[in-house]
Amino acid sequence: MNIEMPINLATGYKSPAQRARVVTEGWATEELYCPACSQERLTPSPANTRAVDFKCRRCMQSYQLKGKSSAFTSRVIDGEYKTMMAALMSDTAPNLLLLHYRPTGWSVANLILIPAFAFPPSAIESRRPLAATARRAGWVGCFIVLSRIPPEARINLVLDGQAVQPSSVRAQYQRLLPLKQIAAPERGWTLDVLNIARSLNRPEFTNEEMYVHSETLGRLHPENRHVTDKIRQQLQILRDTGLLTHVGRGRWSLT
Repeated sequence: MNIEMPINLATGYKSPAQRARVVTEGWATEELYCPACSQERLTPSPANTRAVDFKCRRCMQSYQLKGKSSAFTSRVIDGEYKTMMAALMSDTAPNLLLLHYRPTGWSVANLILIPAFAFPPSAIESRRPLAATARRAGWVGCFIVLSRIPPEARINLVLDGQAVQPSSVRAQYQRLLPLKQIAAPERGWTLDVLNIARSLNRPEFTNEEMYVHSETLGRLHPENRHVTDKIRQQLQILRDTGLLTHVGRGRWSLT
């Protein structure tokens, strides 16, 4: 993967936004491969295709590319809240590619993949409705809250200006694939419990350490009144997916 971007494509464009769009999309067309299979290039979507910027012709995975000249922080602006939530619940959301580029010299600084099946609904946060005076009055957009997505679901393709080997990227994607077999509504619980387990910052932990976070999980899932039972269930599901190892009664380790 060549991290240098084709600045020549911006010739003739005056708007910074237009220049950034043609350069980032041009780079992605030439350099992006499919993390989900062995396809070496992604195919750009037809103009004005909503939400999907690229597709893999082999496995038919879809990708949305978001480019930014500064590092992505805690939140990423996305589209309509209801549309995004419906896409997650129906497993029709595209995989997300977050491209941080350096506008001085035009090169890729970081590129992160978040698989579509690794978005918990808790990571989608509604924005304020547009004002009554706006052209789309009442429209509600959303943020993607990156801290609510488990670290292993944020896969680096480029890190600090260095391209990661495609074989490593694909191995990380394959490791997460068992999550895709969990029904979308249940998967949100699984991902939230995994994120809490990661936040403990310990290679091993206990059920009791997870129960401390029952209130947090209860706020994310107010429809469930048996949070500790649900935590135990989800730990067992994470064991079955290979993302946790059961090391003893009420004790777990991260794999």
